[in-house]
Amino acid sequence: MAFEPKGLDKVSETKAVHKTFCVNLSVKAVNFQARAERNIKQGDSMSLTQAELKDFEQQAENWFAENKPKKPDFILPETFMEVGSDQQFQYLRDWQAKVYEAGYVGMAWPKEYGGGGKEQGLQDIATKVMAKHRVPFLPNTIGLNWAGPLILSMGTEEEKQKYIKGILSAEDIWCQGFSEPDHGSDLGSAQCKAVKDGDDYVINGSKIWTSLGSYAKYMILIARTSNEGSSKYAGLSFFLAPMDAEGVEPRPIKKLTGEYGFCQTFFNDARIPATSLMGKEGEGWKVAMATLMFERGATGGQAGGLAMMDLSINDIVELARRTKRNGRPAIEDNHVRSQLVELITESKNNALMSARSKISALATDWPAAVDMSGKLRGSELKRRMCQFALSLQGANGSRFIGTDAVDGGMWQRSYLNAFSGTIGGGTSQIQHNIIGERVLGLPK
Repeated sequence: MAFEPKGLDKVSETKAVHKTFCVNLSVKAVNFQARAERNIKQGDSMSLTQAELKDFEQQAENWFAENKPKKPDFILPETFMEVGSDQQFQYLRDWQAKVYEAGYVGMAWPKEYGGGGKEQGLQDIATKVMAKHRVPFLPNTIGLNWAGPLILSMGTEEEKQKYIKGILSAEDIWCQGFSEPDHGSDLGSAQCKAVKDGDDYVINGSKIWTSLGSYAKYMILIARTSNEGSSKYAGLSFFLAPMDAEGVEPRPIKKLTGEYGFCQTFFNDARIPATSLMGKEGEGWKVAMATLMFERGATGGQAGGLAMMDLSINDIVELARRTKRNGRPAIEDNHVRSQLVELITESKNNALMSARSKISALATDWPAAVDMSGKLRGSELKRRMCQFALSLQGANGSRFIGTDAVDGGMWQRSYLNAFSGTIGGGTSQIQHNIIGERVLGLPK
């Protein structure tokens, strides 16, 4: 796409085209989550007519236009990993409860467990409308996108009845207990121990980066039940662990931004019911790998809704119009325009990847490449976009707080927080290895 040499005025004149071309990254993230579920029972996605889909979209448009909450007088986090105050948490939890009550999340999850029992296509539309109106994200991210799909896919009937509705309504918040202080990406070396004692397991050890740990009711927990077996993975077991058990202590961690979204969670002779075990002892690695497939967007079946309030490429374009280079709008600088085009193109490419994976002619050579690379592509693009936004600000880019900070320091905060996306769920380096080994067939 060619840009006019005088300040991208052409972009303003062709705003409709640019809205299509400058795709919001949060829509891109949702696309990975909106794939038809392969393991969870859902209705036939082809039974609704185009007219019925259009009518539903209009209903969703009207509801979110009327019910979008007012911006609070405190800073809202961009993702669940930055929720660090009771104000933030309650605001977002109330919003998720309202969206669920209106029927716009969990629409394709089975009705008998609290879902809508409707077609996936309707949830896709509702999520798209949420992104369009830029409403707040739904804070129970781990429950809606990882734990819930996992339970529906691999859980018992009792587990589905017990957990799914609370996940959707945000009554039961979930956190994750995978990484440990000495074992981050090397999940197979986890040392947190779980020892069977009658009708309980006694847990000792600690987990790190437990987002929402201070507010969670349950944790998806990997713990070592045995040191024997053919490999280090054989002794791991997977638990749906209650966080209110005596001996469980989440301690918030202050981040570079001054926020407290992460915790280190300590287990000191914490007793959890033996019924918390998912599957059998020693099957934890298999369950954990299934969980990570949901987390990385490689497997569908998530509940829908926004998982983050991402800055979009449109926001970057607008920032380039407002900032200055040599006394002129930065967007008139040829080098800036060239970088913008690259980011716009990559953003659009990412948004189209989900559709591409469904076209066999475009996914023949490496059929798993799109799904397996989603997390890597999205998190790295977000980081580079935020870095570019700081470069547009020149010396002002060093101001994080204060009246002189551009947009109240929003861009600096977003840049620092963007690194969590390149680390959580497997670092970018790990993701490159996964693609090389499992998609391209390269040796380890």
